[in-house]
Amino acid sequence: MRLGAAAPSSAQTSTRLLMWTLLVIYVFNFLDRQIVNILAHEISRDLGLSDTQIGLMTGLAFAVFYTFLGIPIARYADRPRTNRARLITLSLGIWSLMSAACGLAQNFVQLLAARIGVGVGEAGCTPAAHSIITDAVPREKRASAIAFYGLGIPIGSLIGMAVGGALSDVIGWRRTFLAVSIPGLLFAFVLPFLLKDPARHAAAPEAQTAPQPFLQALREIAATPGFVLLLLGASFTAFLSYGKGVWVTILFQRDFGLSAAETGFWLGISGGISSMAGTWLGGYLADRHGQTDRQHMLTAPALGMVIAAPILFAAYYVDDWRTAIILLMLPGVLNYLYYGPCYALAQQMVQPGQRAVATSLVVFGQNLIGLGLGPLFFGMLSDALRPMAGAESVRWVLYGAAWLGIIPALFFWRAAKRLAATPAPSA
Repeated sequence: MRLGAAAPSSAQTSTRLLMWTLLVIYVFNFLDRQIVNILAHEISRDLGLSDTQIGLMTGLAFAVFYTFLGIPIARYADRPRTNRARLITLSLGIWSLMSAACGLAQNFVQLLAARIGVGVGEAGCTPAAHSIITDAVPREKRASAIAFYGLGIPIGSLIGMAVGGALSDVIGWRRTFLAVSIPGLLFAFVLPFLLKDPARHAAAPEAQTAPQPFLQALREIAATPGFVLLLLGASFTAFLSYGKGVWVTILFQRDFGLSAAETGFWLGISGGISSMAGTWLGGYLADRHGQTDRQHMLTAPALGMVIAAPILFAAYYVDDWRTAIILLMLPGVLNYLYYGPCYALAQQMVQPGQRAVATSLVVFGQNLIGLGLGPLFFGMLSDALRPMAGAESVRWVLYGAAWLGIIPALFFWRAAKRLAATPAPSA
Protein backbone atom coordinates (compact mmCIF):
# COMPACT_ATOMS: atom_id res chain seq x y z
CA MET A 1 0.00 0.00 0.00
CA ARG A 2 2.77 2.32 0.90
CA LEU A 3 4.56 1.68 -2.36
CA GLY A 4 1.34 2.07 -4.28
CA ALA A 5 0.64 5.40 -2.57
CA ALA A 6 4.19 6.64 -2.93
CA ALA A 7 4.47 6.02 -6.66
CA PRO A 8 1.98 8.69 -7.79
CA SER A 9 3.49 11.19 -5.37
CA SER A 10 6.98 10.51 -6.73
CA ALA A 11 5.72 10.85 -10.32
CA GLN A 12 3.97 14.12 -9.51
CA THR A 13 7.10 15.49 -7.85
CA SER A 14 9.17 14.53 -10.89
CA THR A 15 6.68 16.20 -13.24
CA ARG A 16 6.64 19.38 -11.14
CA LEU A 17 10.45 19.52 -11.20
CA LEU A 18 10.38 18.98 -14.95
CA MET A 19 7.85 21.77 -15.50
CA TRP A 20 9.62 24.28 -13.27
CA THR A 21 12.96 23.50 -14.93
CA LEU A 22 11.50 24.00 -18.40
CA LEU A 23 9.89 27.25 -17.24
CA VAL A 24 13.24 28.61 -16.02
CA ILE A 25 14.82 27.67 -19.36
CA TYR A 26 12.09 29.47 -21.27
CA VAL A 27 12.53 32.54 -19.06
CA PHE A 28 16.20 32.65 -20.11
CA ASN A 29 15.08 32.05 -23.69
CA PHE A 30 12.85 35.11 -23.81
CA LEU A 31 15.10 37.23 -21.62
CA ASP A 32 17.93 36.86 -24.16
CA ARG A 33 15.53 37.18 -27.09
CA GLN A 34 13.58 40.24 -25.95
CA ILE A 35 16.08 42.34 -24.02
CA VAL A 36 17.11 43.91 -27.32
CA ASN A 37 13.74 45.72 -27.35
CA ILE A 38 14.49 47.92 -24.35
CA LEU A 39 18.05 48.46 -25.57
CA ALA A 40 17.05 49.27 -29.17
CA HIS A 41 16.72 53.04 -28.64
CA GLU A 42 20.19 53.30 -27.06
CA ILE A 43 21.72 50.99 -29.66
CA SER A 44 20.23 53.02 -32.51
CA ARG A 45 21.63 56.28 -31.08
CA ASP A 46 25.06 54.72 -30.54
CA LEU A 47 25.31 53.01 -33.94
CA GLY A 48 23.19 55.54 -35.89
CA LEU A 49 20.48 53.10 -37.04
CA SER A 50 17.29 53.88 -38.95
CA ASP A 51 13.89 52.52 -37.85
CA THR A 52 14.14 49.90 -40.60
CA GLN A 53 17.51 48.75 -39.26
CA ILE A 54 16.07 48.57 -35.75
CA GLY A 55 13.30 46.34 -37.09
CA LEU A 56 15.84 44.15 -38.87
CA MET A 57 18.02 43.86 -35.76
CA THR A 58 15.20 43.13 -33.32
CA GLY A 59 13.30 40.74 -35.60
CA LEU A 60 14.36 39.31 -38.93
CA ALA A 61 18.06 38.67 -38.17
CA PHE A 62 17.03 36.43 -35.28
CA ALA A 63 13.92 34.92 -36.82
CA VAL A 64 15.21 33.64 -40.16
CA PHE A 65 17.76 31.26 -38.68
CA TYR A 66 15.58 30.44 -35.67
CA THR A 67 12.69 29.33 -37.85
CA PHE A 68 14.52 27.55 -40.67
CA LEU A 69 16.71 25.59 -38.25
CA GLY A 70 13.74 24.89 -35.99
CA ILE A 71 12.09 22.33 -38.29
CA PRO A 72 15.09 20.00 -38.87
CA ILE A 73 16.02 20.27 -35.19
CA ALA A 74 12.42 19.42 -34.26
CA ARG A 75 12.57 16.45 -36.64
CA TYR A 76 15.70 15.33 -34.84
CA ALA A 77 13.90 15.78 -31.49
CA ASP A 78 11.06 13.52 -32.72
CA ARG A 79 13.45 10.60 -33.25
CA PRO A 80 12.86 7.97 -30.53
CA ARG A 81 16.54 7.76 -29.62
CA THR A 82 17.14 11.51 -29.34
CA ASN A 83 17.80 12.82 -25.83
CA ARG A 84 15.64 15.94 -25.86
CA ALA A 85 16.94 17.13 -22.48
CA ARG A 86 20.52 17.12 -23.75
CA LEU A 87 19.41 19.00 -26.88
CA ILE A 88 17.80 21.74 -24.76
CA THR A 89 20.89 22.02 -22.56
CA LEU A 90 23.17 22.50 -25.57
CA SER A 91 20.78 25.09 -27.00
CA LEU A 92 20.78 27.09 -23.75
CA GLY A 93 24.57 27.25 -23.71
CA ILE A 94 24.78 28.41 -27.34
CA TRP A 95 22.18 31.18 -27.14
CA SER A 96 23.63 32.50 -23.86
CA LEU A 97 27.09 32.76 -25.42
CA MET A 98 25.74 34.54 -28.47
CA SER A 99 23.76 36.95 -26.31
CA ALA A 100 27.05 37.92 -24.67
CA ALA A 101 28.51 38.39 -28.17
CA CYS A 102 25.84 41.04 -28.86
CA GLY A 103 27.49 43.22 -26.23
CA LEU A 104 30.85 42.92 -28.01
CA ALA A 105 29.51 44.06 -31.40
CA GLN A 106 31.14 47.21 -32.75
CA ASN A 107 28.88 47.82 -35.74
CA PHE A 108 25.52 46.90 -37.23
CA VAL A 109 26.80 43.87 -39.18
CA GLN A 110 28.46 42.34 -36.13
CA LEU A 111 25.33 42.88 -34.08
CA LEU A 112 23.21 41.18 -36.76
CA ALA A 113 25.60 38.20 -36.76
CA ALA A 114 25.37 37.89 -32.98
CA ARG A 115 21.56 38.07 -33.08
CA ILE A 116 21.59 35.33 -35.72
CA GLY A 117 23.65 33.24 -33.29
CA VAL A 118 21.06 33.73 -30.57
CA GLY A 119 18.42 32.49 -33.01
CA VAL A 120 20.50 29.43 -33.91
CA GLY A 121 20.78 28.49 -30.23
CA GLU A 122 17.15 29.06 -29.35
CA ALA A 123 15.90 26.96 -32.30
CA GLY A 124 16.47 23.78 -30.29
CA CYS A 125 14.37 24.72 -27.27
CA THR A 126 10.60 24.99 -27.68
CA PRO A 127 9.79 22.09 -30.05
CA ALA A 128 11.73 19.68 -27.85
CA ALA A 129 10.22 21.18 -24.67
CA HIS A 130 6.65 20.84 -25.96
CA SER A 131 7.34 17.27 -27.00
CA ILE A 132 8.65 16.48 -23.51
CA ILE A 133 5.63 18.11 -21.84
CA THR A 134 3.22 16.12 -24.01
CA ASP A 135 4.89 12.87 -22.95
CA ALA A 136 5.07 13.82 -19.26
CA VAL A 137 1.58 15.31 -18.71
CA PRO A 138 -1.87 13.67 -19.08
CA ARG A 139 -3.89 14.77 -22.08
CA GLU A 140 -6.55 16.56 -20.03
CA LYS A 141 -3.92 18.82 -18.44
CA ARG A 142 -1.73 19.59 -21.44
CA ALA A 143 -3.14 23.02 -22.32
CA SER A 144 -2.50 24.18 -18.76
CA ALA A 145 0.97 22.60 -18.74
CA ILE A 146 1.96 24.22 -22.03
CA ALA A 147 0.50 27.51 -20.79
CA PHE A 148 2.62 27.16 -17.64
CA TYR A 149 5.70 26.70 -19.82
CA GLY A 150 4.51 29.67 -21.88
CA LEU A 151 4.72 31.87 -18.77
CA GLY A 152 8.39 32.06 -19.66
CA ILE A 153 7.43 34.57 -22.38
CA PRO A 154 5.97 37.28 -20.10
CA ILE A 155 8.35 36.55 -17.22
CA GLY A 156 11.41 36.66 -19.47
CA SER A 157 10.11 39.77 -21.22
CA LEU A 158 9.33 41.43 -17.87
CA ILE A 159 12.83 40.76 -16.54
CA GLY A 160 14.36 41.85 -19.83
CA MET A 161 12.42 45.13 -19.85
CA ALA A 162 12.75 46.03 -16.16
CA VAL A 163 16.26 44.77 -15.42
CA GLY A 164 17.58 45.53 -18.90
CA GLY A 165 16.32 49.11 -18.78
CA ALA A 166 17.78 49.70 -15.33
CA LEU A 167 21.15 48.16 -16.24
CA SER A 168 21.29 50.09 -19.50
CA ASP A 169 21.00 53.43 -17.68
CA VAL A 170 23.79 52.43 -15.28
CA ILE A 171 26.30 50.33 -17.25
CA GLY A 172 25.27 50.85 -20.90
CA TRP A 173 23.75 48.50 -23.44
CA ARG A 174 26.93 46.55 -24.17
CA ARG A 175 27.57 45.48 -20.59
CA THR A 176 23.87 44.78 -20.14
CA PHE A 177 24.04 42.09 -22.83
CA LEU A 178 27.04 40.58 -21.08
CA ALA A 179 25.40 40.69 -17.65
CA VAL A 180 22.16 38.95 -18.65
CA SER A 181 23.99 36.12 -20.45
CA ILE A 182 25.81 34.94 -17.31
CA PRO A 183 22.83 33.28 -15.49
CA GLY A 184 21.95 31.25 -18.59
CA LEU A 185 25.52 30.02 -18.99
CA LEU A 186 25.69 28.98 -15.33
CA PHE A 187 22.31 27.23 -15.51
CA ALA A 188 23.45 25.25 -18.57
CA PHE A 189 26.06 23.55 -16.37
CA VAL A 190 23.45 22.63 -13.73
CA LEU A 191 20.75 21.53 -16.19
CA PRO A 192 21.98 17.93 -16.81
CA PHE A 193 21.29 17.18 -13.14
CA LEU A 194 17.76 18.66 -13.23
CA LEU A 195 16.26 17.89 -16.64
CA LYS A 196 15.59 14.29 -17.65
CA ASP A 197 13.94 13.07 -20.83
CA PRO A 198 10.71 11.19 -19.94
CA ALA A 199 9.49 8.04 -21.66
CA ARG A 200 7.79 8.72 -24.98
CA HIS A 201 4.23 7.80 -25.89
CA ALA A 202 4.40 4.98 -28.38
CA ALA A 203 2.70 5.56 -31.72
CA ALA A 204 3.06 2.50 -33.90
CA PRO A 205 5.66 -0.24 -33.34
CA GLU A 206 7.38 0.54 -36.63
CA ALA A 207 7.83 4.17 -35.56
CA GLN A 208 10.27 3.05 -32.91
CA THR A 209 12.81 2.04 -35.54
CA ALA A 210 11.68 3.79 -38.73
CA PRO A 211 10.68 7.44 -38.26
CA GLN A 212 8.11 8.75 -40.70
CA PRO A 213 9.65 10.58 -43.70
CA PHE A 214 9.67 14.31 -43.08
CA LEU A 215 7.72 15.35 -46.19
CA GLN A 216 5.08 12.73 -45.48
CA ALA A 217 4.73 14.00 -41.90
CA LEU A 218 4.53 17.56 -43.20
CA ARG A 219 1.79 16.67 -45.70
CA GLU A 220 -0.24 14.84 -43.05
CA ILE A 221 0.04 17.72 -40.58
CA ALA A 222 -0.88 20.32 -43.22
CA ALA A 223 -3.89 18.23 -44.28
CA THR A 224 -5.25 18.06 -40.73
CA PRO A 225 -8.55 20.01 -40.59
CA GLY A 226 -8.05 23.34 -38.88
CA PHE A 227 -4.25 23.11 -38.46
CA VAL A 228 -3.44 25.67 -41.17
CA LEU A 229 -6.03 28.10 -39.74
CA LEU A 230 -4.56 27.58 -36.26
CA LEU A 231 -1.09 28.24 -37.67
CA LEU A 232 -2.25 31.43 -39.42
CA GLY A 233 -3.96 32.69 -36.27
CA ALA A 234 -0.89 32.08 -34.13
CA SER A 235 1.44 33.59 -36.75
CA PHE A 236 -0.55 36.79 -37.20
CA THR A 237 -0.95 37.14 -33.44
CA ALA A 238 2.84 36.99 -33.13
CA PHE A 239 3.27 39.45 -36.03
CA LEU A 240 1.26 42.04 -34.10
CA SER A 241 2.64 41.14 -30.68
CA TYR A 242 6.32 41.37 -31.63
CA GLY A 243 5.76 44.46 -33.74
CA LYS A 244 3.88 46.27 -31.00
CA GLY A 245 6.37 45.06 -28.37
CA VAL A 246 9.31 46.80 -30.04
CA TRP A 247 7.57 49.98 -31.12
CA VAL A 248 5.45 50.70 -28.05
CA THR A 249 8.75 50.64 -26.13
CA ILE A 250 10.20 53.22 -28.52
CA LEU A 251 6.92 55.23 -28.36
CA PHE A 252 7.31 55.62 -24.61
CA GLN A 253 10.88 56.83 -25.02
CA ARG A 254 10.43 59.05 -28.09
CA ASP A 255 6.96 60.50 -27.57
CA PHE A 256 6.54 60.35 -23.80
CA GLY A 257 10.20 61.11 -23.02
CA LEU A 258 10.74 58.29 -20.51
CA SER A 259 14.22 56.88 -19.93
CA ALA A 260 15.10 53.27 -20.68
CA ALA A 261 14.84 52.40 -16.98
CA GLU A 262 11.43 54.08 -16.60
CA THR A 263 10.09 52.52 -19.79
CA GLY A 264 11.42 49.09 -18.87
CA PHE A 265 9.99 49.25 -15.37
CA TRP A 266 6.47 50.40 -16.24
CA LEU A 267 5.99 48.45 -19.45
CA GLY A 268 7.80 45.43 -18.04
CA ILE A 269 5.74 45.25 -14.85
CA SER A 270 2.36 46.06 -16.38
CA GLY A 271 2.90 43.97 -19.51
CA GLY A 272 4.47 41.10 -17.61
CA ILE A 273 1.67 40.80 -15.06
CA SER A 274 -1.12 41.09 -17.63
CA SER A 275 0.41 38.65 -20.11
CA MET A 276 1.18 36.14 -17.35
CA ALA A 277 -2.45 36.33 -16.28
CA GLY A 278 -3.63 35.89 -19.87
CA THR A 279 -1.30 32.95 -20.55
CA TRP A 280 -2.39 31.10 -17.40
CA LEU A 281 -6.07 31.92 -17.88
CA GLY A 282 -6.03 30.77 -21.51
CA GLY A 283 -4.68 27.36 -20.52
CA TYR A 284 -7.13 27.02 -17.65
CA LEU A 285 -10.16 27.91 -19.78
CA ALA A 286 -9.04 25.60 -22.59
CA ASP A 287 -8.67 22.59 -20.27
CA ARG A 288 -11.92 23.31 -18.47
CA HIS A 289 -14.20 23.94 -21.45
CA GLY A 290 -12.34 21.85 -24.00
CA GLN A 291 -13.21 18.61 -22.19
CA THR A 292 -16.84 18.83 -23.33
CA ASP A 293 -16.25 20.44 -26.73
CA ARG A 294 -12.78 21.07 -28.15
CA GLN A 295 -14.11 23.96 -30.24
CA HIS A 296 -14.33 26.01 -27.05
CA MET A 297 -10.57 25.82 -26.56
CA LEU A 298 -10.31 28.70 -29.05
CA THR A 299 -13.38 30.67 -27.98
CA ALA A 300 -11.58 32.83 -25.41
CA PRO A 301 -8.65 33.76 -27.73
CA ALA A 302 -11.02 34.75 -30.56
CA LEU A 303 -13.31 36.88 -28.39
CA GLY A 304 -10.40 38.34 -26.43
CA MET A 305 -8.66 39.76 -29.48
CA VAL A 306 -11.83 41.42 -30.74
CA ILE A 307 -12.46 43.08 -27.37
CA ALA A 308 -8.81 44.17 -27.09
CA ALA A 309 -8.70 46.10 -30.41
CA PRO A 310 -10.53 49.34 -29.43
CA ILE A 311 -8.85 49.43 -26.01
CA LEU A 312 -5.42 49.21 -27.62
CA PHE A 313 -6.30 52.03 -30.00
CA ALA A 314 -7.27 54.21 -27.03
CA ALA A 315 -4.01 53.34 -25.26
CA TYR A 316 -1.93 54.50 -28.23
CA TYR A 317 -4.07 57.62 -28.72
CA VAL A 318 -3.80 59.18 -25.25
CA ASP A 319 -1.07 61.71 -24.48
CA ASP A 320 -0.45 60.68 -20.88
CA TRP A 321 1.81 57.67 -20.42
CA ARG A 322 0.22 56.72 -17.09
CA THR A 323 -3.19 56.41 -18.74
CA ALA A 324 -1.63 54.45 -21.58
CA ILE A 325 -0.11 51.97 -19.11
CA ILE A 326 -3.50 51.37 -17.48
CA LEU A 327 -5.25 50.92 -20.82
CA LEU A 328 -2.61 48.46 -22.07
CA MET A 329 -3.13 46.01 -19.22
CA LEU A 330 -6.49 44.48 -20.21
CA PRO A 331 -5.44 43.85 -23.84
CA GLY A 332 -2.28 42.30 -22.40
CA VAL A 333 -4.48 39.68 -20.73
CA LEU A 334 -6.82 39.18 -23.68
CA ASN A 335 -4.13 38.89 -26.36
CA TYR A 336 -2.26 36.14 -24.48
CA LEU A 337 -5.23 33.79 -24.02
CA TYR A 338 -4.20 31.96 -27.20
CA TYR A 339 -0.84 30.44 -26.16
CA GLY A 340 -1.88 27.37 -24.14
CA PRO A 341 -4.82 26.26 -26.29
CA CYS A 342 -3.01 26.95 -29.56
CA TYR A 343 0.08 24.88 -28.80
CA ALA A 344 -1.92 22.18 -27.00
CA LEU A 345 -4.16 21.77 -30.04
CA ALA A 346 -1.13 21.64 -32.33
CA GLN A 347 0.05 18.64 -30.26
CA GLN A 348 -3.40 17.05 -30.15
CA MET A 349 -4.02 17.22 -33.89
CA VAL A 350 -1.06 15.03 -34.88
CA GLN A 351 0.46 11.62 -34.20
CA PRO A 352 2.97 11.22 -31.31
CA GLY A 353 5.92 10.99 -33.71
CA GLN A 354 4.93 14.29 -35.35
CA ARG A 355 4.54 16.45 -32.25
CA ALA A 356 7.86 18.29 -32.25
CA VAL A 357 7.47 18.98 -35.97
CA ALA A 358 3.91 20.29 -35.40
CA THR A 359 5.19 22.61 -32.70
CA SER A 360 8.09 23.69 -34.92
CA LEU A 361 5.64 24.64 -37.68
CA VAL A 362 3.73 26.91 -35.30
CA VAL A 363 7.03 28.27 -33.97
CA PHE A 364 8.16 28.74 -37.60
CA GLY A 365 5.08 30.81 -38.45
CA GLN A 366 5.14 32.79 -35.23
CA ASN A 367 8.78 33.69 -35.53
CA LEU A 368 9.32 34.11 -39.26
CA ILE A 369 6.06 36.00 -39.80
CA GLY A 370 5.78 37.40 -36.28
CA LEU A 371 9.22 38.16 -34.93
CA GLY A 372 10.89 38.33 -38.35
CA LEU A 373 8.46 40.57 -40.16
CA GLY A 374 6.50 42.34 -37.40
CA PRO A 375 9.21 44.70 -36.03
CA LEU A 376 10.73 45.12 -39.49
CA PHE A 377 7.40 45.95 -41.20
CA PHE A 378 6.44 48.38 -38.44
CA GLY A 379 9.85 50.05 -38.71
CA MET A 380 9.64 50.38 -42.49
CA LEU A 381 6.11 51.77 -42.17
CA SER A 382 7.28 54.27 -39.57
CA ASP A 383 10.06 55.47 -41.91
CA ALA A 384 7.54 55.73 -44.77
CA LEU A 385 5.07 57.74 -42.67
CA ARG A 386 7.67 60.09 -41.23
CA PRO A 387 7.30 62.76 -43.98
CA MET A 388 3.58 63.05 -43.11
CA ALA A 389 3.49 62.18 -39.41
CA GLY A 390 6.89 63.46 -38.28
CA ALA A 391 7.72 62.38 -34.75
CA GLU A 392 4.26 60.79 -34.48
CA SER A 393 5.02 58.12 -37.13
CA VAL A 394 5.41 55.32 -34.58
CA ARG A 395 2.07 56.23 -32.98
CA TRP A 396 0.35 56.14 -36.39
CA VAL A 397 1.73 52.64 -37.02
CA LEU A 398 0.42 51.44 -33.67
CA TYR A 399 -3.05 52.82 -34.45
CA GLY A 400 -3.31 50.41 -37.36
CA ALA A 401 -1.80 47.52 -35.41
CA ALA A 402 -4.50 47.84 -32.75
CA TRP A 403 -7.35 47.15 -35.21
CA LEU A 404 -5.50 44.39 -37.08
CA GLY A 405 -5.99 42.20 -34.01
CA ILE A 406 -9.39 41.28 -35.44
CA ILE A 407 -7.70 39.23 -38.20
CA PRO A 408 -6.19 36.48 -35.99
CA ALA A 409 -9.49 36.37 -34.08
CA LEU A 410 -11.19 35.34 -37.34
CA PHE A 411 -8.58 32.63 -37.98
CA PHE A 412 -9.07 31.18 -34.49
CA TRP A 413 -12.86 31.25 -34.86
CA ARG A 414 -12.70 29.38 -38.18
CA ALA A 415 -10.13 26.89 -36.80
CA ALA A 416 -12.50 26.13 -33.92
CA LYS A 417 -15.22 25.20 -36.39
CA ARG A 418 -12.90 22.66 -38.02
CA LEU A 419 -11.98 20.89 -34.78
CA ALA A 420 -15.05 18.67 -34.92
CA ALA A 421 -13.57 17.01 -38.03
CA THR A 422 -10.20 16.37 -36.33
CA PRO A 423 -9.84 13.04 -34.46
CA ALA A 424 -9.03 13.34 -30.75
CA PRO A 425 -5.54 12.17 -29.74
CA SER A 426 -5.04 8.65 -28.48
CA ALA A 427 -2.34 9.63 -25.96
